[in-house]
Amino acid sequence: MGKDLNSDITQISKTALFAEMTETEIKDALRAFGAHARNFSKGEQILRAGDTIRELGIVLSGSVTIENSDLWGNRTILSLAGAGDFFAEVYAVFGDEPLLIDVCANEDCRILFLRIGDLRTQKAEGWQNKVIRNLLLISSRKNLTLSGRAFHTSPKTIRGRIMAYLDTMALQKQSREFDIPFDRQQMADYLNVERTALSKELGKMKRDGMIEFTRNHFRIL
Repeated sequence: MGKDLNSDITQISKTALFAEMTETEIKDALRAFGAHARNFSKGEQILRAGDTIRELGIVLSGSVTIENSDLWGNRTILSLAGAGDFFAEVYAVFGDEPLLIDVCANEDCRILFLRIGDLRTQKAEGWQNKVIRNLLLISSRKNLTLSGRAFHTSPKTIRGRIMAYLDTMALQKQSREFDIPFDRQQMADYLNVERTALSKELGKMKRDGMIEFTRNHFRIL
């Protein structure tokens, strides 16, 4: 484990990948996976579609967007990963599949990289078993997240997509009042609608007495 990770070990130990592992096991895993961390500035590209990778990323601080951009420059935000979240773990396990996504820094962030594909050649015992179990749980949760986005973008109308998304946020926050992680452009990209049309529909919903909002703070009436 590199010396640059000593200050990150507390945050690393709180991530789902290292759940129920001792500090010694975590350090053994970090060494085995060639762990290293890097800082990125807001807007900086972390991973690019078309590349092949052998390392997954863990967000230690800040947040990143998982995006898909087509050849015509249209961007769709698939999800947002905050502190403690993971990205590109499936690609890292296989190591030879071209990325279908871009990963960009949503704000200044620090990312931990792990060569997780090495698990395929290691004998599974001790901490390796714990990591494999945790990876399974992480992948299952990721599938739920992607299923949620499909639900949010399935309605044919912009209002229907907004309502589906805000309903999910209210359920997750267990409150009718909450902050969403996106600005307007990101929300439009996530719901796969035009920003102008989104802002117009939000204004209509506000006038209709359905919601109140200020920037990314919403209240369902």
